[in-house]
Amino acid sequence: MSQFEYPRPQLVRDAWTSLNGEWEFCYDDTLRYSGPDDEIDWDRRIVVPFAPEAPASGLGDEDFHPCVWYRLSFDTPPPAERVLLHFGAVDYQARVWLNGLLVAQHEGGHTPFSADITEALIPGGPQVLVVRAEDDPADLHKPRGKQDWLREPHSIWYPRTTGIWQTVWLEPVGATYLKQLRWTPIFDGFEIGCEVLAAGEQKSGLSVEVRLSLGDKLLADDIYMLVGQEANRKIALSDPGIDDSRNELLWSPEKPTLIDAELTLRDGDRVLDRVRSYTALRSVSVNRDRFMLNGRPYQLRLVLDQGYWTESLMTAPSDDALRRDVELAKAMGFNGVRKHQKIEDPRYLYWADKLGLLVWEEMPSAYAFSPRAVSRLVREWTEAIERDYSHPSVIVWVPFNESWGVPNLTAMQAHRNAVEALYHMTRVLDATRPVIGNDGWEASATDILGIHDYDGDPDKLRARYESNESQTLFDRRRPGGRILTLDGFPHRGQPIVLTEFGGVAYDPKAPAHHTWGYSRTNTAEAFHQLYRDLLRVVNETAMFSGFCYTQFADTFQETNGLLNADRTPKIPLEQISAATRNAR
Repeated sequence: MSQFEYPRPQLVRDAWTSLNGEWEFCYDDTLRYSGPDDEIDWDRRIVVPFAPEAPASGLGDEDFHPCVWYRLSFDTPPPAERVLLHFGAVDYQARVWLNGLLVAQHEGGHTPFSADITEALIPGGPQVLVVRAEDDPADLHKPRGKQDWLREPHSIWYPRTTGIWQTVWLEPVGATYLKQLRWTPIFDGFEIGCEVLAAGEQKSGLSVEVRLSLGDKLLADDIYMLVGQEANRKIALSDPGIDDSRNELLWSPEKPTLIDAELTLRDGDRVLDRVRSYTALRSVSVNRDRFMLNGRPYQLRLVLDQGYWTESLMTAPSDDALRRDVELAKAMGFNGVRKHQKIEDPRYLYWADKLGLLVWEEMPSAYAFSPRAVSRLVREWTEAIERDYSHPSVIVWVPFNESWGVPNLTAMQAHRNAVEALYHMTRVLDATRPVIGNDGWEASATDILGIHDYDGDPDKLRARYESNESQTLFDRRRPGGRILTLDGFPHRGQPIVLTEFGGVAYDPKAPAHHTWGYSRTNTAEAFHQLYRDLLRVVNETAMFSGFCYTQFADTFQETNGLLNADRTPKIPLEQISAATRNAR
């Protein structure tokens, strides 16, 4: 198996083939090619799944390239009734041909897509796969997150990502197979909601067996008939009586209990498909001014995580690197991360589920407002929610950040409508998690009020938020010079979380004029002291239901991480953890 493990951790089959590795490659800056039949000049080679801007791809070319082409010849896969081709993510518009036949088209740089390529396979092969990815570097009307539109990364924006940047893989399935699986924990009734969708050849009389277990202990083993190729059921976990041992099933960062699942699709006695999955029993909600986990107030200690690596950009160098990032966040005393402006690889969410780390998921922003930009956001955000709905680690959805893409919220009703529409749409697609319509300031529709405040003086920060009268804050204080709530949307008692603060730059190896941060220290001792003082303030401020420190690791010119870009700590992890937890 390659350094990238099974790419879809909640619907796993044993048989699959990674297509990662060296592909033929071509830049098409003038858009002169229209399809694989053209005489394309395959003058380069690239290592997939790394973007051509990343050194790990073998190219490391950060110049403007609006269109790129890929080609791979591979052996005919083992015999199967159907063969699926999967892409984890391709930025931004993708067209895919196999043996000259168009098999897939997709728009959206952060979400997966698939194609049934059975009819396009040539018996005996070889098979020739061609991918065209168009990604206009100057287009501000598409979700692009932290990808810079300038030639050189500036301020808080980073190198672009073009084309394939997550795993490409093949998967053999039967004529009828399990296509989609969704888990919904129902905390109040100790139930697990299970939605199953079959695809392929239409059949009547299909059934699916759902087997849930915890280690060697069987929790449920039920069989459901499919109606219209789908089943939607609630699985009740047995009540043992007054000494309710079901509480031992609850998932939390402190005790990340996962329930193993095996699903078997049958036509009578004949097995059509079998997959492995997992779920968890947990609830997230808000109760007045507190965030709630499993029915109890829970203080959030988050760190903002950009999800970039120097050599590989948005693509992790390996699965071990994703696991290590989760472990490091926990080792620094945090119980969660705010994945900033990035829909992270599902493998990261798997490790967050398994090791116990809360994740705020945030939609990458566009930077211009238009109906086209909003429609793109809606489409891709819908796909992201569908992809990650079943991960217990995901606890909050954030469709907008700091009014990016909707810069005139205070003056233009259309911008407000966009935020409110995305908020309500998200609540429709997922009624089980809180939603922050616009994180940072200028809030309207939101379940949690997120505030961004980079004041580097701990005393001033304490004075600003020590009052128990929140109305004083909303009427008189303007962190970052921005109003916290829009007119007509007063604070209604929602939890207040300081979702960005700190941002202290410390890098003794680089000249100050080559690096960036919100404030700066020059020695490890001063860095430790300021971090400890800031964290004491936010931990002891009664108004806050939690906080999110900026940031996890240095990211290109931003040297305000607790870790260096290579994930080595700037000060001992024990010191960071003690300060994060406000341990005396």
